[in-house]
Amino acid sequence: MKIESVSKSYTGHKALDDVSFEVPRGSIYGLLGPNGAGKTTLIRAVNRIIMPDSGHIYLDGKEVTSKDIYHIGYMPEERGLYMKMKVGEQALLFARLKGLDKQEATIRLKKWFTRLSIQNWWDKKVEDLSKGMAQKIQFIVTVVHEPKLLIFDEPFSGFDPINADLLKQEILGLRDRGATVIFSTHNMSSVEEICDNITLINKSRNILSGSGGFMDGSGQGNTEYFVWSVEGQKEVSVTVTADNDCTATAAKMIVIQPRTETGPLYRIPNR
Repeated sequence: MKIESVSKSYTGHKALDDVSFEVPRGSIYGLLGPNGAGKTTLIRAVNRIIMPDSGHIYLDGKEVTSKDIYHIGYMPEERGLYMKMKVGEQALLFARLKGLDKQEATIRLKKWFTRLSIQNWWDKKVEDLSKGMAQKIQFIVTVVHEPKLLIFDEPFSGFDPINADLLKQEILGLRDRGATVIFSTHNMSSVEEICDNITLINKSRNILSGSGGFMDGSGQGNTEYFVWSVEGQKEVSVTVTADNDCTATAAKMIVIQPRTETGPLYRIPNR
């Protein structure tokens, strides 16, 4: 997937400002940034829920059209299940909306329900589920049609550590089976554990992009980045070298430093 110079404005507000990056096929791509940075607006543009004012979005080298939505699985942060419907009935509805016939949808869903240990909840109503259980249902209906591109917006929110790890392993498995994954979050620990590449968005702009290889200083030469100061509300130019940590001096800055046994690849201190 390729995002090329995408901008979007609402009345009195610039939601996206000339954002560009490329998501390698078969990778997990971290879309990072604080709340209100523009991540959800970009995801909605990819799904054609909204249209950008300018710029282009490509999937497999072609500009995204309404037909491509069948090849995208999107799990939004705000879960969207109908509380009065039975779980299995609702899962079938979403699977068929993504183009599966009833027989194939039922076979795939039953496999996923068993895989995530929720097979006994097929005939229960959604309103009877715990939050974590409902999120498993949302995950299943996102992936059941085996899309080329999967987009997860804060997928671990509300999960206990055991189920968060279960979901993490399933996402890694989807990548290993060929899916491309966009993972939107402000939780840096999750990013370090599963993402192959990242883009950091703040104040509607792409502040930084890269893979683990050059983000941790393993590339050749020096690279200059613009790093956003959350407290100072200003950009500061910093340089990452192959040999040295790079930590901007102002308070509450994004910190970039090499991966070590005890240190992170990158992090945003608490705001």
